[in-house]
This record gives sequence, structure tokens and C-alpha cells, in this order.
Amino acid sequence: MIEKEITLDGIDPREFYGPGNANLNEIVALAPKVKIIARGTTVKVLGSQPEVEAFERRLQGLIDYVAKYGHISKETVRQSFGGSNGHGNGAEPGSESGENGPGPGVEDVILFGTAGAIIRAKSANQRLLVAKSEDHDLMFAIGPAGSGKTYTAIALAVKALKEKQVRRIILTRPAVEAGEKLGFLPGDVKEKLDPYLQPLYDALGDMVPGAQLAKYIEEGTVQIAPLAFMRGRTLDNAFVILDEAQNTTLSQIKMFLTRMGPSAKFIVTGDLTQIDLPRASDSGLAHVLGLLSRVKGIAIVNFDQTDIIRHRLVKEIVNAFNKDKEEKDGKSDSED
Repeated sequence: MIEKEITLDGIDPREFYGPGNANLNEIVALAPKVKIIARGTTVKVLGSQPEVEAFERRLQGLIDYVAKYGHISKETVRQSFGGSNGHGNGAEPGSESGENGPGPGVEDVILFGTAGAIIRAKSANQRLLVAKSEDHDLMFAIGPAGSGKTYTAIALAVKALKEKQVRRIILTRPAVEAGEKLGFLPGDVKEKLDPYLQPLYDALGDMVPGAQLAKYIEEGTVQIAPLAFMRGRTLDNAFVILDEAQNTTLSQIKMFLTRMGPSAKFIVTGDLTQIDLPRASDSGLAHVLGLLSRVKGIAIVNFDQTDIIRHRLVKEIVNAFNKDKEEKDGKSDSED
């Protein structure tokens, strides 16, 4: 049994608790495994450590929501604590109400994003990545396009920043050409590189309001940069994500992993079927996965087609490519 005090920083407790404590009563009803004592700007919660930590995450999400929008409803409380219907089925924005299936469960909500969107884990492996992040400082999320691996990783990073578990978010990708040549792209170095990093900006835009994100980037709280810019740095007190890691060489991914400071959390994402290096065999990701698979403290989550949460045709496209590769590999083996 542990006890935790949560402060309602920067918000009006009367708005948070609701008329006649309606919102507070809803929270108490939806969290029966903990004891809740609310006085003024302090909420005290008692229970087992896992239950208290889960409660704190969800309550902090509601506090952030009130700080941003100035109000809260019983519906928002129910969505946060798993008691109502929500929108969508993947680690991506949801809305306050919807008709597309069951809403976020108690363990599915990661954070509240821009305009009140609910960012949650929607597939088995997205949920597994969230669970593994609790007690692993280095994780690999490997799988096909559209499976939400990068989006979920960025949501975990934003959550860690909001909860003051880290001071910075650092997002990086190798600037590997996929058909186009950097030298022929218009603009200065930043303008040439930004297209490679745009998916990271897009994900952050779903989770952090534009003005706040711009401020974070200006002051260095959020850093988005090509992998080459990581060389020589020690990345500490930070949540660091290496995206598109299949396009790193062995020396590059070793360089990145050895930047890890004592208070950092790293997630490496990649898709071994989409290697853009001149020779696929030069990719360091597959080698590192085998090398580190049994190292204690490192988690590897393998996403697959069942995790794909984009348009239904994306799953069919991935399946078609996989089948074609299997047929070609089988033909090659028979010729040998």
C-alpha cells in the first residue's frame, strides 16, 4: 500500500471537481481499487503501487485537459478512465464522442492531445510497447508501415515530458535518399532535410498545440534533427527516438545507442522491408537486433499486419508485398 499526493497545478479545483463534486464522484466510481481523498488543490490517493501509478497517469491527463481548455465534463472523465465509447482504433487522435467501436480502456489512454484528442494504444503491440516502456529504458519497435510504432513512441515521449519524467524530447532519423537526391532539392540544409523529418512534426502536432510546440522547439525542449547531428553528444534526461532505423549502417546505429545517458529512455523504430540504403545488407538494424536480443533491460516489440491502423488497403498492400517476397525467396532457394 502506498500513498501519493497529486496537486491540481494551474487549474481551478472547483471546475475540476464539477458542480456538486460531480466529476470527482465520477472519478471515485471509476477507480474503485484506490482510495481517493480530495481537499482543495490536493488529491491524495492510496492503494497498491500499480493502481496508484495508473490512477496518477489518468488524473494528470485530466488536469492537463482542464489547464488547456478550462473545463471538463463527466464524459471526458469516463473516457479517461475507460467508461465510455470513443473514436477510432489506433494510437492516434480520437474525439470526445463517436460511434466507431469501444472507447479507450483503462490501460489504453496514453495522453490527451491537441484539441482534446485522446491519444491511445489501439492494437496489441501498441499496448505491449506502452507496457514495456514502464520498465525498459531501451526498446526496439519493429514492423510494417502504418502499424503505429513511431506514433506510439512519440506519444510516450510527450507523456514523459508532460509528467516531468524527462526534460527533453529528441527525435532523429537518418537522412537517407529514397529516390531523390538531396543536392537537387531546393533550399538550404535545413530545408533539404526537413522533408525527411516531417512525419515527426506531424505526429507531434497531434499531441502538442502549435504555439507550445514552436516554443518547445525554440528553447530546445523538443529537438528534431538528422542522425548525423547526434554524433559526439551524450543524451541524458531525455526521451530519444530513432525513427527509420533500417536505414542506418551498423556504425551509425552503434553511434546512436552509445549516446544514451544514465537518465535517458530510447526507442528505436524501423521496418526491415523498407531499406533505402544502396545495399540492403548494409542495414545495421537487423544485426543489432540479433546482437542485443538477450541483453537484460532491452525490449523488442515486433509489430505485424494486425497492428496496421491506416486505411484498410494498407494492410492488403503490405500482405501483397510480403507474399511476393516469399514467392521470390522460395524460387531463389529452389534454383540453388
